[in-house]
Amino acid sequence: LSSSTSRFCWQVGWTQHTTHGHSFRVLSVSTDGKVLVWQEERDGLLKIADGFAFVPQRIPRSMKLKKHSRGDVAVGVTSLSFSHFEPSVFVTGTESGCLLKCSTAVETLANLPRGSTFPLKASAQFVFSPHGGPVYSVSCSPFHRNLFLSGGTDGHIHLHSMLQAQPLISLQLSKKYIFGVRWSPVRPLVFAAATGEGEVQLFDFGKSSQKPSISMQQTSDYSPVYCLEFNGRQTQLLAAGDGSGTVRIWQLSSDFTEEGPRELNHLDQLANEITD
Repeated sequence: LSSSTSRFCWQVGWTQHTTHGHSFRVLSVSTDGKVLVWQEERDGLLKIADGFAFVPQRIPRSMKLKKHSRGDVAVGVTSLSFSHFEPSVFVTGTESGCLLKCSTAVETLANLPRGSTFPLKASAQFVFSPHGGPVYSVSCSPFHRNLFLSGGTDGHIHLHSMLQAQPLISLQLSKKYIFGVRWSPVRPLVFAAATGEGEVQLFDFGKSSQKPSISMQQTSDYSPVYCLEFNGRQTQLLAAGDGSGTVRIWQLSSDFTEEGPRELNHLDQLANEITD
């Protein structure tokens, strides 16, 4: 199975789909400003089944956009995370640092240049306060419908509420980039981050909202850690891949795998913080 986008593809993922006899759909995120949903055809190729585009009318004028020579505007998409509570809601990060709350349940068509071969929808619904550079990772909380994390090349991680533009918390974790951020699947207040200085950092908002609980140096030459994922079944395992081509599996202590008392209440308190 294969297909392609017209620009660099930053992320792919699987989406559930049960109608029309299609057993799966693949979602792609690319720097041409499009989120495309692909389905398998009988000839073994992937065909676009649905898609979304980020059009200038939906983006604040203050946002720095990459302009092409022919005069149109591309809002490059670099990361995406779906809500665990509302299947139609997702958050995207962009090359410019902008964060967008989006919906698949839209009918408005994007105003695309002539020559577009598939009608794409304008999915952006709300704009959050931007990072100072491209956003390489976003992660929606599996324990709270309104919370998500974002990490970017400004070295910051933002904790956001879906209900307001400004971040609830902004943490500077690295003098270089943040390439990955992921919520724990079992601890509501815990998340992990991959830094451009070769560290895997674990945070516990129950202990501190400003510094990591532990930092693990993955690379001896301080080359970046580019990606990381918790194991949803063996929850004590955290995998991380780095710039040397190495994947390490970290085994976490029970401090990061056993939910503490009133942890969900603490998460609610974080979500209810109001910023100016």
